[in-house]
Amino acid sequence: MQALRTAATGMAAQQLNVEVISNNIANMNTVGFKKQSAVFEDLLYQTQQEAGAQSSDQGNIVPTGVQIGVGVKAGSVYRITGQGTLTDTGNTLDLAINGPGYFEVLLPTGETAYTRAGNFSTNAQGQIVTQDGYMVQPTITIPQNSTNLTISQEGQVQVTTPGNTTPTVVGQLQVATFLNDAGLDATGSNLFMESAASGQATVANPGTAGYGVIMQGYTEASNVDPVSEITNLIVAQRAYEMNSKVVTTADQMLSTAVNTKS
Repeated sequence: MQALRTAATGMAAQQLNVEVISNNIANMNTVGFKKQSAVFEDLLYQTQQEAGAQSSDQGNIVPTGVQIGVGVKAGSVYRITGQGTLTDTGNTLDLAINGPGYFEVLLPTGETAYTRAGNFSTNAQGQIVTQDGYMVQPTITIPQNSTNLTISQEGQVQVTTPGNTTPTVVGQLQVATFLNDAGLDATGSNLFMESAASGQATVANPGTAGYGVIMQGYTEASNVDPVSEITNLIVAQRAYEMNSKVVTTADQMLSTAVNTKS
């Protein structure tokens, strides 16, 4: 009975759906996190009678035909890149991008990764780094004993050094955009890598047309909506239960057919 296999594909699809939703909920408080959504597609169809086929020698046409679906499959799990709420932290090295763009991060492998999580710090050399110690690009070093660190919306980094009253520019932050940032490859630790689907990064100063601006003292919250995720979780659970009910019903029908006595 095909219904057994069809319902099994439905259960597998809803299991994947729950796994995606659970990851969203787990990252509700992850800085710069972008939620994901599972999309499904129907599988191939078994055609028992073609629509439009002749049903008699007189040329009568079958209006609809008979096609039986064999289940569902995951089409994709895509990332929703809408901006999260900007949260005021008061930390001078907490940075948020208000608008399109990603911070560039240099990995130990020499590759460039990208992130929306701007909760930065400085290392022992005074360089601006991520929470994992990866250097933000372009590399910016904050001089020792400097005060009044300010970062403009256009990404210009200025400090006041001892003996000087005039701020000194020590670096210029840049942001990267992609034609399809939903196609970026997530690698964990709030980092993304360029992929064939995302296209190559285009880098410019913040505030340039088509690029966001830097907000100092803010971080971008996760864009997960808890109410929507709980609703989606309930719907996925019910769908899983209904597919399991189909399995039970199909099994009972098979049992009835096998035990039928002539």
